[in-house]
Amino acid sequence: MKKGFMIVCDGSNGAGKTTVIKGIENHLVNKGFDVVLTREPGGTVIGEKIRDVILDPSTPEMSDMTELMLFGAGRAQHLQQKIIPAIESGKIVICDRFDAATFSFQHYARGLDLETIKTINNFALNGFVPAMNIILDIDPLEGLKRVKSRGEGLDRLEDEKLEFLTKARNGYLQQAQLQPEIFEIVDATQSKEEVLKSVLKIINSLIVKHA
Repeated sequence: MKKGFMIVCDGSNGAGKTTVIKGIENHLVNKGFDVVLTREPGGTVIGEKIRDVILDPSTPEMSDMTELMLFGAGRAQHLQQKIIPAIESGKIVICDRFDAATFSFQHYARGLDLETIKTINNFALNGFVPAMNIILDIDPLEGLKRVKSRGEGLDRLEDEKLEFLTKARNGYLQQAQLQPEIFEIVDATQSKEEVLKSVLKIINSLIVKHA
């Protein structure tokens, strides 16, 4: 049995991750692959409880370091309980956000020390690296308009100032420049059909690479 691999779908809120992830899942299932969908924060019972704490808009007093360590704790559980077992059994894992989001939001946007973030993330991942981070890129202002149009309330991170969200977006773009072998940027302002077409081209290349 061949090992599976992990695809991360990430980017600004409102970029269309949910739609794209569903499209990737359908594409892979139609090709005969076993697929596991998951998300961060979350993915496990413990992780989902951590997610509730992190995103709760009623706790604006949460310190930046507490937030970072909660993300790390949830990721460690997620990886050991769900992601690695799925990959070892030959499945393809599709994750809504992963460690690139931590670097974007906690370092580039919040300004936490990069080495501190690397240390905590390295403890959580223990050498694990996703096969690909697909970043759906959109101006945060446009992304927020899309989120608000759904009629849902904003979570604690979505409710940050536009400057914060812009810094996070730039963080994704900078990571992609530094690690082009595991990052791909997709213009999320295109039509849904064009976005998915671009993403599936990346997915098909990964399938060939891991064949």
